[in-house]
Amino acid sequence: MKRILFLTIICSSFLIQFAGAQVTYGIRAGANFSKWEGEDLQIIEDLVDKTDGWLETKGKTGFHVGGYVNIPISRRFSFEPGLAYSKKGYSLMGDFQIDAIKVLGINAGARVQQHYIDIPLYLRAGITKGLNIYAGPQVSVLARSTLNAKLGVLGISLFNKGIDITNRFNRVDLGLSGGLGYQFDNGLNLQAGYDYGLSKLDKNANYAAYNRVIKVSVGYTF
Repeated sequence: MKRILFLTIICSSFLIQFAGAQVTYGIRAGANFSKWEGEDLQIIEDLVDKTDGWLETKGKTGFHVGGYVNIPISRRFSFEPGLAYSKKGYSLMGDFQIDAIKVLGINAGARVQQHYIDIPLYLRAGITKGLNIYAGPQVSVLARSTLNAKLGVLGISLFNKGIDITNRFNRVDLGLSGGLGYQFDNGLNLQAGYDYGLSKLDKNANYAAYNRVIKVSVGYTF
């Protein structure tokens, strides 16, 4: 009974603070620099290193766009849930630099392109005027995933096809997110952060791979 009373008092205090707080809303958009990491992915990286440069793994450059609500908790801290569309993925590209066929200019590649809905739940803390840090859990829901494969010779595309592979991946990716931000007096804000996925991407657990994303964005608080 005492625990219930204590929790009730705490929850009531938060509700009172939120009710009197100056809640603000904003929009945010920016670039994603994503890749996959994991023990199984390291095997691929090691094999790629043995190809003398004609094959390489690359991160996927994408973007994110969405909105957020900032709820002050105290003078220094605020709670900031958000909702955003985010494009992530992984790619394996190559130019076959083998002397016997180099003149043919053969190139090939495979790229996984994933479309997520990110739901970050940040706790934001002010350091000095304008400057702040933020961190918290993030739930990412996979909307669609496609595999784009291509093959070209002498600059001519012989094969370029996208295949829907959404069902091969887990629909929910739980992770942690955090970074550094700066809020200007005119409402404009900048931030740079990192998303660290904790859930295995493969639905069938055939390989251990996780999302890693660097995000750089600009936003506006109304």
